[in-house]
Amino acid sequence: MIRTNWKVFEEDYYAINTTLQELLNNSNATSVILLDKTGQMISNIGEEPRFDMYSFASLCAADFEANAQLAKLIGEKDFSTLYHQGSNESMYLARVEQDIILVILFDKKTTLGLVRLRTKKAVDNLSTVILRLYGKLEYENEEYSTDFDEEFTAGAELEIDSLFSD
Repeated sequence: MIRTNWKVFEEDYYAINTTLQELLNNSNATSVILLDKTGQMISNIGEEPRFDMYSFASLCAADFEANAQLAKLIGEKDFSTLYHQGSNESMYLARVEQDIILVILFDKKTTLGLVRLRTKKAVDNLSTVILRLYGKLEYENEEYSTDFDEEFTAGAELEIDSLFSD
């Protein structure tokens, strides 16, 4: 299920941002971004990038999805991480949960090995928080369910039919 409208509870917000801040500090990255697979930003920590973050988030989500399709073509279930290296700036993307992607932007002040090492712990922490959040949202959705019983549905259909009959 793709969630395109995020609702984050206060304790989950702090847990997510604390984990992102720890990752930023411990990996010497410049920015850390959490987004969903539709490209919607959930949170970002670190230096403000010199580009449009919303376009960037959409492109990261598309990149991850394109690579998932490539993985299937070669017989893999998916790729849980992606790495793009530039001459000065690099980025590392990691799947947190099925619909959540963690993006780490870093420069020459750190190494891929350190980023990968620190990202593993962050992904584990974020996964716990996201699964807990999904559970809360599922409970909330059940609480306000709009499922109707068969009798009500049949009566509503008859009423609608009578409104539009000749």
